[in-house]
Amino acid sequence: MTADANLVALSATHHTAGLDTRASFAVGTDGVEAFYAAVREAGLREAVLLSTCNRLEAYVVGDEAAALHARGALLRAASGDVASVDPHLRPIPGLQAVEHLFAVVAGLDSQMVGEVEVTGQVKDAYADALARGMTGPVLNRLFQRAFQAGAWARTNTGISQGQVSLGNVAVDLAARVFGSLEDARVLVLGTGEAGRSVVKALVSRGATQVSVASRTFDNARLLAEETGGSALLLADALRQAHAHDVIVGCAAVERPLIAAEAVRGFLSRRQGRPLLFVDLGVPRNFDPAVRDSEGAYLSDLDDLAEVANANLRARQAEVERARAALSEKAARAWNAASQRPQHGS
Repeated sequence: MTADANLVALSATHHTAGLDTRASFAVGTDGVEAFYAAVREAGLREAVLLSTCNRLEAYVVGDEAAALHARGALLRAASGDVASVDPHLRPIPGLQAVEHLFAVVAGLDSQMVGEVEVTGQVKDAYADALARGMTGPVLNRLFQRAFQAGAWARTNTGISQGQVSLGNVAVDLAARVFGSLEDARVLVLGTGEAGRSVVKALVSRGATQVSVASRTFDNARLLAEETGGSALLLADALRQAHAHDVIVGCAAVERPLIAAEAVRGFLSRRQGRPLLFVDLGVPRNFDPAVRDSEGAYLSDLDDLAEVANANLRARQAEVERARAALSEKAARAWNAASQRPQHGS
């Protein structure tokens, strides 16, 4: 059996799937359990599941049918969203899978090229698989090399110029609308990774009136105390939404928190002052029809990616230099992993 037949990645990403379709890419705890149960049943020796708002991927080591088994496991993880996920799953074999992993970790395959959050997401996914006993000599080596290569690319090339992150891009967008954020009242819905990133970026850019909301008040309180903001229960925050100038949505939801009809009510109480919605959620936190209300402005993840990549042309040479270097590093890592004794060899 050739080495290439032993490793495969299955990948569904923003490259082919629209924002609403990508809502099915983020699988919950039950989906993660279902994935690893399925790969064990299929006899796959090593597997890592990566699920973010913009990608659903599996990296597996197994027999010649590994790609088929991985697809079945991912579809089981996606539960009722099989029809949304399946058309977007692309198999990536052998060395190409290693090159893809290296590019993902470095942020080169991200919707916002060079973004930093994805490295932590991959590390968390790998740590989870490791704790489950689902990694071994091949994936352990390749993921560790990917983390090293990603750190090298960020340090030695200009791919991350401007500190590309969801938080910073969201704050840049708010600053374009309101200028100085010092007098803007900002409401952040959600206290997860994206919410924390946004709040910290806001404070670093001079915002002094930041409210943080969560379904669990203690979560909001802890983040607010860290950053000098105020804390609200999510239900209370939604009732007070009209009193804010910028509302950032990054809560985990099944349906939008704020409908277009509610926004029309907000605007009638704001005496002509604009209201900016920044939706970082997948699924969406705000009804897309919010855009139709005069005086309301809505930007979603696709819009933020355009903002973040506006200066990509200036960084393109650095991106290509990083890609070339990472390809070389991926080839060396793959050759080393392929030469190691494998289970059943």
